[in-house]
Amino acid sequence: MKNKPAAPTYSEYDNFAFHPYNVMLMLLLIAITALFLGTSAAFIYTRVTNGVGAVKIPWLFAFNTLILLASSYAMQQAKKAYLDDQTKTYQSCLLATIGLTFIFLGLQFAAWSQLFSVNIFLASNNAASYLYLLSGLHFAHVLAGLPFLGLFLWKSKKLMIDPVTVLVYFSDPEKRLRLRLLSTYWHYLDALWVFLVLFLFANQLIS
Repeated sequence: MKNKPAAPTYSEYDNFAFHPYNVMLMLLLIAITALFLGTSAAFIYTRVTNGVGAVKIPWLFAFNTLILLASSYAMQQAKKAYLDDQTKTYQSCLLATIGLTFIFLGLQFAAWSQLFSVNIFLASNNAASYLYLLSGLHFAHVLAGLPFLGLFLWKSKKLMIDPVTVLVYFSDPEKRLRLRLLSTYWHYLDALWVFLVLFLFANQLIS
């Protein structure tokens, strides 16, 4: 009589969908989505009811899209390097993600400065207010994720100092879960920025 294969061992870390951390992340992403969709809908309603013209978005918004897509790719490579136990690549990709994020934040200030230079301020009109609000909210969410990226890089430098500690680090299911959560959040922010740029550009065409 053939032996039955052993039943797979349940792991709360591998069963990603039902882990409390994942549930909290999904609730957070749903709340952020509702916030941005609601703000975007209010923007459209204000323009239609008040007949407010659109504000031309700075070209740096489009360039920043490339920066964020590059950071998303670096984050994906960091996750891949983690799963492949590649210490140096993992750390380098995390560092690249952080560096690209700082570039994005800096260029976002430069984009707002472009608006200031043509006398478009937060209180100029409703369209300008919504442009600053939407881009500012996204800026805040990117900024909120930056400490977690820094923490991952710092811990990897601190905890991976020899072959044994490297093995322990890469085999820790909780770290794998947290990296997956952070990666999901980062890709979501990139997709959200693409939506915002397309949304603002479409509003710009409908003057």
